[in-house]
Amino acid sequence: MSSAPSVDGRRFAGISNSGDGEVGQATVFTYHEADGLVWAEYAGGAVRLGRIVGTREGDVLRFRYVHVSVDGESSSGRCEARLEVLPDGRLRSHEDWCWESRPGAGASVVEEVAPG
Repeated sequence: MSSAPSVDGRRFAGISNSGDGEVGQATVFTYHEADGLVWAEYAGGAVRLGRIVGTREGDVLRFRYVHVSVDGESSSGRCEARLEVLPDGRLRSHEDWCWESRPGAGASVVEEVAPG
């Protein structure tokens, strides 16, 4: 059972990233969730346009991502993310990812953007 609320309609921004990741603090994700499915659009910083699609089981999201960077390169990969509820009720996502379109892997954290 999930302890974190739905990600539907929530916006997240990059907090940290490792390896050769392209998501940064200027990258903003808008999530959607229904019937165990999750999907999102993202852009900003080094990412011109990106999409995520996957599933949710409890507080774990498993998804594939694909994006086009500002230099015009397309890339894809997979990610497993664990949701955490922050004291103020916002969500934080701890992500382990790896590229499928090129070598590389890393870990990142994205955090819900406060409303307003």
